[in-house]
Amino acid sequence: MKKKFLKPKKETLELEGNISYAESNRAWSVIRFKDQLIREFPQLKKRRDKFGYKLLMHRNYADLLEEIKKIKSEEEAIPILLWMCKKESS
Repeated sequence: MKKKFLKPKKETLELEGNISYAESNRAWSVIRFKDQLIREFPQLKKRRDKFGYKLLMHRNYADLLEEIKKIKSEEEAIPILLWMCKKESS
């Protein structure tokens, strides 16, 4: 199945959010997008369309930089950087 990558409408957006626990997976695996991100990708509001994701996780910076060069040369959508973090209890 061919994928058409979504592209944001505006400039750089920086958000922080939470990952929720999914009982069915028994893991912290549910990410809910904040409203600011949905405004960048209004296509996500279309209930009848289907959406997915592609995740690449490189183990070193050299491989990551090579991937970025490839994406740039092919003029694909700019990927979203995602960091996962453990929050400290207050």
